[in-house]
Amino acid sequence: MTNKQIYKQTLTFSLHRLLFDILSFLMVGGLATVGFVLMDKTTDKGLIGLGLGLVFGLILVYFILRYSSYNYKAGQIAMMTHAITEGELPEDVLSAGKKIVKERFITVAVFFGATRLINGIFSQLSRGLTSLGNSIGGEKGGNVASAITGIIQIVINFLCDCCLGWVFFRKDQNAGKATCEGAVLFFKNGKALLKNLGRIFGMGLVSLLCIGGAFTALFYGIFSAFPATFELLTTEIAEAATRLETTVPELLSSPDSLMIVFAAAAALIVWGILHSVFVRPFILVGVLRNFMEAGVNNIPTEESFALLDKKSDKFKKLHAQI
Repeated sequence: MTNKQIYKQTLTFSLHRLLFDILSFLMVGGLATVGFVLMDKTTDKGLIGLGLGLVFGLILVYFILRYSSYNYKAGQIAMMTHAITEGELPEDVLSAGKKIVKERFITVAVFFGATRLINGIFSQLSRGLTSLGNSIGGEKGGNVASAITGIIQIVINFLCDCCLGWVFFRKDQNAGKATCEGAVLFFKNGKALLKNLGRIFGMGLVSLLCIGGAFTALFYGIFSAFPATFELLTTEIAEAATRLETTVPELLSSPDSLMIVFAAAAALIVWGILHSVFVRPFILVGVLRNFMEAGVNNIPTEESFALLDKKSDKFKKLHAQI
């Protein structure tokens, strides 16, 4: 199956995750509103009720809706992995993905905790890179290293998804060992996987320019219909700067520039959602394919684990637990 075919047939998982994200926003907003109204009517302390409703809503979303969203993500990765390794997908992809996640519920739960260790492992290594940059080039070297660290973090997010795919593929191994194998694969096949960087950042940039640019123009057009609001905001910002004895940034000094800032911020939020739902899964298919092909042709052994044991105490700890 081609990447495009896999993407199209597994997109249903992303759409369901989007639905849960929308429900999350509505639930948090609704609970915050209810808290405000109830407290305002009974004690005239609406803001406290707003805060309590917001906190309760966030907790509820984190433990219920976000968990459901993660299960859809796990199901999508399971089906992508199946398509890449088997060359086919079942007719009812959504049901099949849910079934796999349900059957391997403990495995997925263990992996969900293991991803924190994966992030810790690579964060530990990237902090070493930042320290090296500081020692070699001072502040400029540290800035360069910090930029590289940011890039690495984006790659790590994809790596965690690939590791989950590897966990589904390695049915004969427990989640901990399969996760360790996934981390080792990244290092053993670094050159083969580096070509993913072009796909990740190239498509990400195109996505940002196209989606973000279009929505920036759209929001700017909408905000332009309310010039009085932005004139008032500009005045309030200037007055606040005077009280604080500071200067107003140029981007916030006029209604027109303030509209641009608000439009860009709103567009960035929308881009983040749409990119996650429609673009990132397509990138992930390609990255996952490269990862799985590298792994299937060169499955890590215990000897290869020792190489990463020396580089990261966190990996060594995870390795010792399996």
